[in-house]
Amino acid sequence: MRSVAAHLEECLELAQPLERFDAELPDAIGCVLAESVRSTIDIPVADMAACDGYAVRAEDTLGVVAGNAKRLRVTHEIFADSVESFSHVEGTAVRIASGARMPRGADAVVPLWSTDQGAANVGIVQEVNVGDNVRRRGEDLGAGDVILEAGTRLSARHIALLASAGWGGTVVHPAPRVVVMSIGNELVAPGRAVPPGKVYDANSHALAAAVTSAGAVPYRVPAVPDERSILREAIEDQTLRADVLITTGGLSYGGGDTLKDVLFPLGAVRFDNIAMNPGRQVGVGKLEDGTIIFCLPGDPVSALVAFEVFVRPSLRKMAGYVDAGPETVTAVASGEFLSDDGVRDFVRVAISPDRERGFTCEVTPGGDKNLLSGLVSADGLAIIPENITRVAPGDEVECLIFAS
Repeated sequence: MRSVAAHLEECLELAQPLERFDAELPDAIGCVLAESVRSTIDIPVADMAACDGYAVRAEDTLGVVAGNAKRLRVTHEIFADSVESFSHVEGTAVRIASGARMPRGADAVVPLWSTDQGAANVGIVQEVNVGDNVRRRGEDLGAGDVILEAGTRLSARHIALLASAGWGGTVVHPAPRVVVMSIGNELVAPGRAVPPGKVYDANSHALAAAVTSAGAVPYRVPAVPDERSILREAIEDQTLRADVLITTGGLSYGGGDTLKDVLFPLGAVRFDNIAMNPGRQVGVGKLEDGTIIFCLPGDPVSALVAFEVFVRPSLRKMAGYVDAGPETVTAVASGEFLSDDGVRDFVRVAISPDRERGFTCEVTPGGDKNLLSGLVSADGLAIIPENITRVAPGDEVECLIFAS
């Protein structure tokens, strides 16, 4: 049997980052930055009012007594889009809008709600200190500062930062396009009655959702029967729009499973029994047109575990993430875990924070068997190494955390 580490290494070797391209900001959502980005300007570009109010010298507000407002003459009004430069006169106030540039000489803003909102002169009922309610130039970011690192997946908040820093577009890796295909004569689409000898196609729906959570773009196709001509035609048709093809099923030793025969003339695909539980038999390779293919087991739990261990890190690398590996934590086992010698076991566990021990983990009901109920109630997978056959309560275990 092949080791998990060796198979993962081959998966990651095939999964190289997709070619980067220049994207306008609206098209960059969900993509991963191919290079770090620096701000083109100071943010804010000047000292600015942080709220509506009156720009003053802080020392002119000293001596305010409760119930006895201090009055200052109002000399100007500055709006957020004002470009004219004003100089503040000692002992006066300037009405100012939030986001407007501070007049020269003023060092604080009295909030509107701390005044009587006068027009010609204003009554101030609260003292302010130097810098109160003022956003200083470059306080958020300075021109030339790195604002986002390469490998960052862009969300709405990242787009806001890029736009504020003067960028209308940026260089990204595209999200991988992934076709998900279930194979088997026994499969029926959910929502229909199940005839004798048939089962619902859970895998294509589950794996398409997993692909989305990995930051890639899924294309789920209806289940394909175990017939050579139909299966080959489906694979050749779907790879036209795919960077990656994920198949599930068609890997058993039964005479009705034709996937290996169909793929043989289409590219270099390696099939192995992996020393892992669940999900022993998997395949990986590259078709002649460059499409990377991952062949996963037909059992839903095995397929999803194999996806987390091998496919998700590969998709993340293709998408341009600097760290493609899964998130893991070290947890203390709440109970006993048993594993076969020479096999890396991925036990479905519930992970809980613990004040004293950091995290604890316990096997979910059915989590040591291939039961979907045990997978659904799990937060991650406890990884039992090949040389460990028993984990005792209180032992530390590395746990792979499921993506939310």
